[in-house]
Amino acid sequence: MINTDELCIVNYCHPNCVPFFNICRLPKEEAFATAYKMAKENPDTTAFYRFADFENYYPRRMKTDAYLYDLFNSLGGSPKERHPLSFVLQGSEYLDNWFGKGTINKIRLKDIPSAYISFTLGDSMVVTKKDGLMVNEIQHGKLIMYTKEMLYDVLNRYNGTFGDFLNEINEKYKYIEAQLWDDGYCNLSPW
Repeated sequence: MINTDELCIVNYCHPNCVPFFNICRLPKEEAFATAYKMAKENPDTTAFYRFADFENYYPRRMKTDAYLYDLFNSLGGSPKERHPLSFVLQGSEYLDNWFGKGTINKIRLKDIPSAYISFTLGDSMVVTKKDGLMVNEIQHGKLIMYTKEMLYDVLNRYNGTFGDFLNEINEKYKYIEAQLWDDGYCNLSPW
């Protein structure tokens, strides 16, 4: 059985960035200027490839955040922010490499009330529409969002370790994304 009290959410931050930041919270002009600056200063960095094409990334990210916000509200969440901070459940070597082995921050999941955190299997950006269809519907079926209770229910019914669970979903999703909807929990003592 998986001990959910030991789970944490992990935020990866490239060495040239500030932790706990969502570029979509900036005014549009400032967001574009910041994105272009980061892409220009870090041309060989995987984490900033999307900023080099910010005209396409920005509207997709805005739509995705709005979709996640509405979906989380429909599941009983109470987000304090319109744009969440992105984390991953228990960490991801894939994302650590993607963010250039930069700063890693962890927060115990048990310290975050259910009203302020949601989870998706894999990258939430796959929900953005492409040719009238949700990209996720094309690749995997409908986006799966969990509340904390829903995720705990899935994990408590799983017959194996958390590592086994991640290995089963890894090929299709790579990680479990966590969306933190209240910045106040970023001030908790790190693990």
